[in-house]
Amino acid sequence: MPQPQQPPSILWFRRDLRLADNVALDRAVKAGGPIICLYVREPGDPLAGANGAAQAWWLHHSLAALDTALRARGNRLVTMTGDPRHLLPWIVEQTAAGAVFWNRRYDGPGRETDTEIKATLKEKGVRAESASGFLLHDPMALKTQQGRHYSVYTPFWKAFEATYQPPAALPPPDAIPSGTFDLDGEALDAWGLLPTKPNWAAGFESLWQPGEDGARTSLGAFLRGALGGYAERRDFPGETHTSRLSPHLAFGEISPHAIWRSVSSLKDKMDQDDPTRFAKEIVWRDFAWHTLFHNPRLDSVNLDRRFDRFEWRPSEKDLLAWQRGETGYPVVDAGMRELWHTGTMHNRVRMIVASFLIKDLLIDWRAGERWFRDTLLDADAASNPFNWQWVAGCGADAAPFFRIFNPTLQGEKFDAKGDYVRRWCPELARLPNELIHRPFDAKPGVLERAGVRLADTYPRPIVDHAKARDAALAALKTTRQDVPED
Repeated sequence: MPQPQQPPSILWFRRDLRLADNVALDRAVKAGGPIICLYVREPGDPLAGANGAAQAWWLHHSLAALDTALRARGNRLVTMTGDPRHLLPWIVEQTAAGAVFWNRRYDGPGRETDTEIKATLKEKGVRAESASGFLLHDPMALKTQQGRHYSVYTPFWKAFEATYQPPAALPPPDAIPSGTFDLDGEALDAWGLLPTKPNWAAGFESLWQPGEDGARTSLGAFLRGALGGYAERRDFPGETHTSRLSPHLAFGEISPHAIWRSVSSLKDKMDQDDPTRFAKEIVWRDFAWHTLFHNPRLDSVNLDRRFDRFEWRPSEKDLLAWQRGETGYPVVDAGMRELWHTGTMHNRVRMIVASFLIKDLLIDWRAGERWFRDTLLDADAASNPFNWQWVAGCGADAAPFFRIFNPTLQGEKFDAKGDYVRRWCPELARLPNELIHRPFDAKPGVLERAGVRLADTYPRPIVDHAKARDAALAALKTTRQDVPED
């Protein structure tokens, strides 16, 4: 006689769109029985969990890649829309599932939803388990000796380094058993995550490979190339010393533990500064999420509440010029155009353009955070507002507000030959190196030979940096009392 089928388990995917190093998947497989692989688009969220339109493009392709990987192992991804607090118990009833597994999320609403779901399922006698898989260190575990959360990065790094041991790698299972269930789900194409008219993401496909395979490819390329010299060259946007892993991390297509193990394995084979500097960037991501965990309104509330009285000067005209890369400051414009065309921006340039918006234009950091959230492929709920608050001087372990980047000097220091500007502002390409970051200082004859007509082919500066700096410092003095005199 045939043996009765073991009750199925539900594996609820969120921002853990991978099969390797997936603790929830590992537990579901070990539970035995068939597995229902589920992804839920929650009510009121047309982007299905993506933080913006750019990420929606990525999410579509990442879910498609995950479904392909599951089908190769005898399963498939079920995509459904509904409130998971009601949808998961309903699926349990429909399938007689005995367990639900998922990897934790750390934003406030997500935590509240997960807590409610876990309580509901346990009341029904269903095994409900969440696992840690999105970060290197769970925010609930890493605390000061006084039991508080860290608000300064250096002691956070030291505590992390003293306690962290990467878990053993979990290879992807060869097979993921599936059962016969009446769960048709919804067609991914019907979610409308891809832009059509116009298809502003047309250039993304030649630059990015969403999904777990793409994450492994990016990591391998980084380890073989850009990691060498990373500590010294990471600030130069015209070079290639970046990992290109941040979008993959944002969607959990690769585990941060896997990155840590891979980078650590090379420490004896290269300059120690390179893997250590990169490791600190991964831990900075953890620091941002730890901060969000303890400050759920990070995207809207200043951590330093003294900045609540800062006198912002909103200007739709200036904001639009910044968004379009038409400020008249080449490195700022190059960064904003890179963002629009590629869905990413070099880290050093992110700081420059953020400083310009906040301190040259005196536009609220939250406007910049919203734009980045919509246009960055790697935007996440923690790192994006955390880094904007850091630049603004109102965040955790923040750079002081009176540290105001001079966009011209920053360009000359980190893009001395103008390679980055020439790529993204081709109308300036024929200017000599010494003027590529200051076309507004070029003599008429130089501009004419370069084919540059200020206010026509390229804008004049929308603000005088020296005057803007003075205005920013004056505004700051009404906000804080500990500003040093110039």
